[in-house]
Amino acid sequence: TDVFVALDPAAAEMVEDEAYVFWKSDPDTERSSEDMVDFWSTWVDQYPILSIEDAMDEDDWAGWAMLTDAIGDEVQLVGDDLFVTNTERLTRGIEEGCGNSILIKPNQIGTLTETLNAIETARSHGFTAIVSHRSGETEDTTIADLAVATDTGQIKTGSASRSDRVAKYNQLLRIEEQLGDAAHYPGLDAFPRTS
Repeated sequence: TDVFVALDPAAAEMVEDEAYVFWKSDPDTERSSEDMVDFWSTWVDQYPILSIEDAMDEDDWAGWAMLTDAIGDEVQLVGDDLFVTNTERLTRGIEEGCGNSILIKPNQIGTLTETLNAIETARSHGFTAIVSHRSGETEDTTIADLAVATDTGQIKTGSASRSDRVAKYNQLLRIEEQLGDAAHYPGLDAFPRTS
């Protein structure tokens, strides 16, 4: 396969009264956690999906554990809203078998030290880490430097459509140029469950 899919369904936005609702106007679209696990499992079987971010609600710890048990060996399951770059929530997720990757947003947790601790905690438990932007970004390129410095192999900064995003991609190109032959990108190996 030459093309792969990474999804961010933001499942927390679908939850009403502890049910996942696909269409608010249609009660027949309500799904349980078990239904969602079946849904994502079917999609992973049918499509070249290598990563799903926020596939379950941030408070559905049991659902996350079921999902991870079902497809966590095949696909990267990223906790953004689940972990919020917070080592306490990440540690709980690790202990409960929830997810296998964390989205890292430096300005979400507050300090660079806490950010680095979250990356290290994730790595030490076999999780991948993705350095990410947040809405309302500026042209600051720190996350590009952080992604390279921590060798995460993954960065989430959106399409190359606005100056704040292009600035980060340009910084990655400058870093590659500065590193020369020492620069390396792991390619699909950045997604260990799919390689």
